Amino acid sequence: METLNIIEATSVTATQVLYTGKVHVDGGREGYAKSEDGRLDIALSVPGGKGNGTNPEQLFAAGWSACFIGAIRHNAAAMKIRVPDGIAVNAEVDLATNEDGFLLQARLNVQLPGMDVLEAEALVTAAHNTCPYSKATRGNISVVITMSN
Repeated sequence: METLNIIEATSVTATQVLYTGKVHVDGGREGYAKSEDGRLDIALSVPGGKGNGTNPEQLFAAGWSACFIGAIRHNAAAMKIRVPDGIAVNAEVDLATNEDGFLLQARLNVQLPGMDVLEAEALVTAAHNTCPYSKATRGNISVVITMSN
């Protein structure tokens, strides 16, 4: 058996790894995903299919939303802005196609109830600039971020 090593280098390199998520998936979109620590243990299914599991697009939307809220809180602390109770992100991640094949596109609706619009815009912009998911997708997929308060 041959070993194939694919290394995709970027101009950005880590100086310190804070956490490594380790997940084993077997069966692909109609399979099963389990993390090394057992905290994620979930059946997978095809988007819109009859399976009982979730799908990669839902998992990506959940991860991005959670990370984005974390980035808002991180930036709020640095900017000395109070984050309101009830902060939430409704994410939609589309599995789509075009002439080049499959692709993803996303919409994030950030809810910052009762917050001053200018402060909220500053936080959402800062979060999009610092959230690792936003950085990973920037320039690679279509992303629309809206805000409601």
